[in-house]
This record gives sequence, C-alpha cells and structure tokens, in this order.
Amino acid sequence: MSGTTTPPPRPRRFAALHGRIERRALVFVLAIFGVSAVGGLVEIAPLFALENTVERVSGVRPYTPLELAGRDVYVREGCYTCHSQQIRPFRDEVERYGAYSLAAESVYDHPFQWGSKRTGPDLARVGGRYSDAWHVQHLQAPRSVVPSSIMPAYAFLSDAPLAPERVGRHLVANRRVGVPYSEEMVREAAADMRAQADPDADPSGLQARYPGAQQRNFDGRPGLTEMDALVAYLQVLGTMAEFDWRRPDPAMLR
Repeated sequence: MSGTTTPPPRPRRFAALHGRIERRALVFVLAIFGVSAVGGLVEIAPLFALENTVERVSGVRPYTPLELAGRDVYVREGCYTCHSQQIRPFRDEVERYGAYSLAAESVYDHPFQWGSKRTGPDLARVGGRYSDAWHVQHLQAPRSVVPSSIMPAYAFLSDAPLAPERVGRHLVANRRVGVPYSEEMVREAAADMRAQADPDADPSGLQARYPGAQQRNFDGRPGLTEMDALVAYLQVLGTMAEFDWRRPDPAMLR
C-alpha cells in the first residue's frame, strides 16, 4: 500500500539496539551487570534449597579421623585429577563400577570428589573390592599389580608419620562447614585415630561415634602412617550407604 513504510527486519532492529547500547558506556555496564546477575541467580538460588533436594541415605556418617586424614592425602597428592568418584546412571557405568552414586553419599565431602576425568578407574565403590595388602602394593609400585598402569608410585607414604594430636582441629574445620562432628568426637579424635589403626585397641568408643568403622592395621606395618590413612579412606568409599535397593532395573538400562 502506498504511503506506508515497511518496518526493518527484526535482526536489523536488534543490531541497531545493540549498537546504541554499545555507544553508551553506562548503559552497557548496567546491561552486563543485569545479565550477570540473572545468570548468577539461576546458579546460586538452588543452593538455598539444597537441604530439601538431597535425600539423606541411611548409613552415611562423617569420616573417622583416620579416614579424614586419608582423604587429605588423597586430595593433596592430586588423586582426583585421574580418578572420579561419580558413577553415572548408565548401564556401562553400573556394570563396571557398581551402583550409581547419590548426592547424599557426598554430603560430608568438602570439597566433593566427583569429576569426569578418568585416566584411572572411578573409585566411588572401590571400598572392599581389594585387600589392604593389594592397595599398599599398588600404591608403592603400581605396575607390580597393574602392568599397564601409568600411576606414579607413592611408596613414601609408608614412611610419612601421622600426627594424631592435630586431627582434632581438622574436625573443627569440617564442623564449621556443616559436618556434624560433636564435641566428644573432637575431644577423642586423636584416640580414635590411633584405635582405628590398632586391631588390639578397644573398639567400643570408635564404634559408638562412627558405626561400622573398620579397625585394623591397614598398611601391615608398625606405627601410624599416611599409608594407613589413605588405605582406610579407600576402603570406606562406597561402603557406608545401603544402596542395593536403588540398583537400576536391568530392563530399564537396555
């Protein structure tokens, strides 16, 4: 129709608007702030409802002082860079590594050890799969038990002593981020660490505070070492929660 103007195509109008925003520094800064605020809100807001979205699982307890020390060694040595602790709900994952992971199993991990990098196998269910002696040998000389392994040796852990008197402060630090360590657990931390690595020690206090805690000489040598701690940590992975009831139906994985 004569006398009417055709509006410019939508992409051209958006380009013109973008150009006007770019030429006004204050408007551009406010636009960046607004977009960043919306993106941040989308990521942060769900965290406030985390307690409502993570269902507790029976059997999951805080790490014992010895297991917690072993976890520190695991993180310090960068084991997480080659081993994930997150089994996805897929058939190939479940058949190879075991029942898929639940968020509640990592509720006391600060930080959690999930990830996707798998130079080595996933370790979420490694607890109880191998003997203590196997773990010690594997850590001391990886290729002696896995010829194709490219893992470095950690034999020095057998000669690195632990300091039980310091572990109480570690429990306090974890309590500040939500791990429910009691005053009794903090007070008895050093004794519990020694007792867990001594098969002849009285287990009553340790078991009362940490039900199901494994008690034995983990590295098979006298003294309390970082090897004891790391093996104790590896042997507890995936063993706390009762997860048989949530194994996927094989028919659903086909």
